[in-house]
Amino acid sequence: MSSKEYYKELEKLEAELVHLQSWVVEKGLKVVIVFEGRDGAGKGGTIKAITGRVSPRIFRVVALPAPTEREKTQMYLQRYLPHLPAAGEVVIFDRSWYNRAGVERVMGFASDEQVQGFLRLAPLFEKLMVDGNQIILRKYWLEVDMDEQTRRIEQRITDPRKQWKLSPMDLKSYSRWYDYSRARDDMFSATDTDWAPWFVARSDDKKRVRLNIIKHLLGSIPYEVVKQPKISLPKRQKPGDYEDPGLPLKYVPEAY
Repeated sequence: MSSKEYYKELEKLEAELVHLQSWVVEKGLKVVIVFEGRDGAGKGGTIKAITGRVSPRIFRVVALPAPTEREKTQMYLQRYLPHLPAAGEVVIFDRSWYNRAGVERVMGFASDEQVQGFLRLAPLFEKLMVDGNQIILRKYWLEVDMDEQTRRIEQRITDPRKQWKLSPMDLKSYSRWYDYSRARDDMFSATDTDWAPWFVARSDDKKRVRLNIIKHLLGSIPYEVVKQPKISLPKRQKPGDYEDPGLPLKYVPEAY
């Protein structure tokens, strides 16, 4: 897909996301969007495409760091609860409570008992979100193939703009492709429920996966275009006794 075609389609979808945003506020909806996938699958770029033209006060992105020592002693799901939406909000999790089923399992940060306990409880937690709190929950898994993941991670090594994305943990997890595959399969088997299904998006083509996910998201949440009030700019005030004081301001050099 050419960049021209991509941005043409994205512009249309961005306008619909703004309509969805207005509807969420108007009706007091609560929306949670979960993004999971291997390192380099394109989660960050997809989230940026979704949030590029909407209000960050309504579309909030949550990307939690590693738990603190205190958080490690809490109930596992406890640290995610404060980030769930109130009425009129959309919360996007760039990785979520499913860390336990993925990276924590594969890298040995959680015991088998903890992982199995999580897989039993996660569907109940999500049912409480959906049925008990009327949260609209969408879960997306971005599926990238082995060769494309390698290409993207190699770019992170050589491209200064992307080196911040590469961590020692990424390199360790890269070598454990099939351990992640087993973890993904078990996660799907246990948590792909009627009330909170997983939606898998092929992400080898970054442009297409962003458009496909946005279109799917818009199609999965019924909304209407909220009528906006007619707006006209007011007249500016007259200067009155204001005079430019000629302050010795330091301007940014106009290098471009």
